[in-house]
Parts: sequence; C-alpha cells; structure tokens
Amino acid sequence: MKKFFRLFAIQLFTAAVVLGAFSNPVHAETFETDAQLAAEWQAAWDFYKFYECATAPLPLTGRSQVKRDISIDIDAPIEHVFTAYSNVDNHVGLHSFLKRVVTHTDRTEGGVRYVDFTAIEDIPVVAGIPATSKTHAQQRIHPDEFFYETDSWSLPNVVTHQKIVFEDLGTGGTRVTEHLTFEASVVLIDFTVTNGVSSHQETQEGLKEAIESGAL
Repeated sequence: MKKFFRLFAIQLFTAAVVLGAFSNPVHAETFETDAQLAAEWQAAWDFYKFYECATAPLPLTGRSQVKRDISIDIDAPIEHVFTAYSNVDNHVGLHSFLKRVVTHTDRTEGGVRYVDFTAIEDIPVVAGIPATSKTHAQQRIHPDEFFYETDSWSLPNVVTHQKIVFEDLGTGGTRVTEHLTFEASVVLIDFTVTNGVSSHQETQEGLKEAIESGAL
C-alpha cells in the first residue's frame, strides 16, 4: 500500500509539472513556435506513457473511462476514403474546435506510418467563451489493413484512444467506424465524452460531404 501511494504521489507531482508547463491564458491562438510545440509534445507523450503504464482508470485514482462507437457511410471507394479520412490535415475547418495541426514527425516503420502532431483547438468552456487547448497525439496508419489508431493527451490529463476502421460495402461505398475511448477525471468525463463525440460526429459529416462532392 505504501508503494502504491508513493507511486501515486509521483504521478500527481509529474502531472502538476506538466500542467504548469502547458497552462496558458484563454485566447484564440497559441504563440509557441513549432519547435516549442514539438518539445511540449515530447513531454506530454512521456508523461502519457508513464501514466498509462502505471495506473488504470479506476475510481481510486479519480479517473473514469467511457467507450463510444460512431459510424458513417460514405459514397466513395475505400481506397479514396481511407486516404482522405486518415489525413488529419483534412480535418481542419470541419468542426468548430479544430483550428490547425502542427506535424512534428512523419515516418514509416514496418509498413506502419507514424505521425506525431499537435492539434490546436478552441473549446467552449464557460458561457461559450473558448479556451485554447493543445492536444498532443500520435497517429498510426495501417494502409494495408484499412485502419488507423490515434492516442492523444491534453490538459487537464484527458486521454483519448481512437481506432478508425474502414469497411468496403461492395457497392462503391465505404463504412467508417470510429471506436473511441475517453479517459478523464470523474469530474470532467461527461464533458469530455459529450464534446468529444459531437466533434467527431461533426468531422465525420464534414469529411463525408467533402469526399462525396469531390472537394477531397
């Protein structure tokens, strides 16, 4: 038991350091350079890996986990849908939160493409007033199997796991299913899930329209 509380104390201290480093006032845009965002991404990723390996989202840790699945059918071949949909740059402007994406690394290993990036979002928190959020993420694209995964971390220690699967409907259409897992404090989990699902649904609709119209 002493070992657990000692470990938990270390986690809280690490979280406090990370939160303090990433805290910024409410505004419509960040002022960090891409290099500074890349350094923040690395610190967030290191903390995320440490926290995920050391703890589970149990009530004792004050965290909760919620899973949601959302799907959409797009009238276009799977190869085209997969290429357009998996390009995170194409998501910018398709929902009101996402303002821009900063890619830090883009590499391919063992047939899997790894994209490390930071998404800049304006999220309405109080009375519709937006707070700028930096979501640090890693995307792993599996082109031969038509799916990709994304793990992300943002303040205040909100984690999202995504697995997006593409299914050939055999009629020239494609079904895209997003398997979403949200992890946050018990205080924030409802807000996280509601806003997360709605933003993903809005992006799905935007991508469907853009792909079917030929814009993407």
